[in-house]
Order: sequence, then C-alpha cells, then structure tokens
Amino acid sequence: MSSAERAPRILCAGIIVLDEVFRVTEFPEPDGKVQAKGFFVVNGGCAANAAVAIARLGGRAALAGPMGGPPGEDENGDRVLRALARENVDCSACQRVDGLATALSAIFMNERGDRTIVTYRDERIAAATPADPDRIVTDADAVLADNRYPDFVRPICEAARRRNLPVVLDGDRPTVEDDPLFRIASHVVFSWECLRETTGVADLAEGLLRIASRTDAFLAVSNGPDDIVYLDRGRARCVPVFKIDAVDTLGAGDAFHGGFALAIAEGRSEVEAMRFGAAVAGIKCTRIGGSAGAPTRAEVEAFMAARQADSLGGQAGPDQAAPSPQRVG
Repeated sequence: MSSAERAPRILCAGIIVLDEVFRVTEFPEPDGKVQAKGFFVVNGGCAANAAVAIARLGGRAALAGPMGGPPGEDENGDRVLRALARENVDCSACQRVDGLATALSAIFMNERGDRTIVTYRDERIAAATPADPDRIVTDADAVLADNRYPDFVRPICEAARRRNLPVVLDGDRPTVEDDPLFRIASHVVFSWECLRETTGVADLAEGLLRIASRTDAFLAVSNGPDDIVYLDRGRARCVPVFKIDAVDTLGAGDAFHGGFALAIAEGRSEVEAMRFGAAVAGIKCTRIGGSAGAPTRAEVEAFMAARQADSLGGQAGPDQAAPSPQRVG
C-alpha cells in the first residue's frame, strides 16, 4: 500500500484484558513455587492485541468491546485504555459496564516461549451487548471479531455484513459446529485448539470440511509452527509459515489475525493475506512483550523480502494440497 492510498479502517470487536506476565524458567509443579525471572504488564485479549498489530502495520485501528467501569473506578480498564491510546487505537466504541472490573490474566511464560494463562472475567461483562452496532461499523472498511464475547460481537458482525463489509472471525473459543457466527462471517480463521475442540476431529483438514458444510465463509486454521491449512473449493491446501526462533508466543495468533484482516481490507487474496499474517506473527514471536512485540509494516516487508528465496526453495508452496493427517495433526 503506497503512502498516497487511504489506510483501511479495521474495527476489532471482542475481548479486552489486562495481562500480568511472569517469565519463569519452567512452569511450577502442583503445590510448588518458582521464582519469576521477569515481570511486565501489557494489554491483552484477542481484539485488543489485534488492534495494536493493525495500528503498527499502518492501518487505522478501532476497538469495540465490553469493559469494567466506570472510568476512575475500574483501574484495569483505565490502564488498558491509556495504553491503547498511545498505540493510536480508537477506543470510542469500548463500552464500560459500571460496577464491574475489566478482565485480568495471569500469564506464565517459560524460556521456550510456551505459556500458561489463567484469566478472570466477570460473566456479567460477557453478557453485555453493543448499544448501537450500526453506528459502530459506520466508518469501518472491515471487521475483525473474536468469539469470546458472542453476544457483543454478533450484532456488530451482522451490521457489518448488511454493509457488505468483510467480517473476519477469530475462532479462538471452542464452540459448536453450527455457531451462527460462522455463517455471518465472510472469513473464519481458527486456532487449531478451537477447531479440534469444536469438531471433535483431530485432523485439521477434516475439521474444516465439517465446518464448511454449515457456512459459505472462507475457512482456515493456524497450527502454531506448522503450516496453515485452508479450504480451496472443497480441497484442503497449505500455506507454510516462517521458521523463527520463538521466545514469546503470547499474542501471536492475534497478530496473525490483525495482519490477515488488514491485508484482506487492502484487497489482497486470502493466500497473500495468510502469508502476510504469518510474517506478522513470526516477527512477534521473536520478541518478548506480548502485544508490545507487534512489528511495523516496514519490518514485515523487510522480513518477507529476506525470506522470499527460502520460501520458494525448500518449503511447500501455497498451492500444495494439505499434508497427511500425521503432519497436520
């Protein structure tokens, strides 16, 4: 995208969390204790992380989600919104719920970049609905929603589709195969954990095919350090990800979804968008700091250019059929 072009405005809708991250050598055993080697606090939640990634990539990011309130009484929410403002994320559609606290996560991350997450959220926040979904999507060029707060995001996704906007759904929370959000979205990109728990099928390609019988949306599933699997006219294919030395995977999936949604809004094909999202997530994994490790557009473009020869050499191309169940699973 040239500097002369108008940057797409991506509305991210869903969960917003304050993350407290403990860096440990190894996770504690039951009834055990470990000494943290580092500690930091950062914005979290699928929607909020994706919004930060989009803003750093040069998109115009907006965020809509239920939070605790009111301002001045919910310190978690106040802290999150101040940090998002510094990232140039428009939070005018964030909805404060008086008397409640914004969700909080305690995250333990070991030296290999693996993580264990414990999240507390008041279920009354999860029951919140948007006050005016049509107004929220008025200026959007695309919507990226996670399914952590389905009662909040569904009206927003429906309003976006009435305007014929792309709606990318981050399939992060296990649900049911006939979830209405799958039919509303134009694109659904699952995490491998969500797809397996939702369908009860270990093979990712087969899981996508089960969901495909219930929606016309573009379907794909990320698989950590392994290939992204997607459906192309009923056939499972793969997009290889970039090989990196991961030090922090926190927020990597959200960074992927942010990059994917922005690329779709810019008019790229789904395969190009997945490759771009994979680069965004790959760079993020090489940096400690959760969403604070999201890269800039220039960093992503340089990263992809430097690895173009490798991706065309020893790795499978995006037109290759999905690998065997052993490799995908």
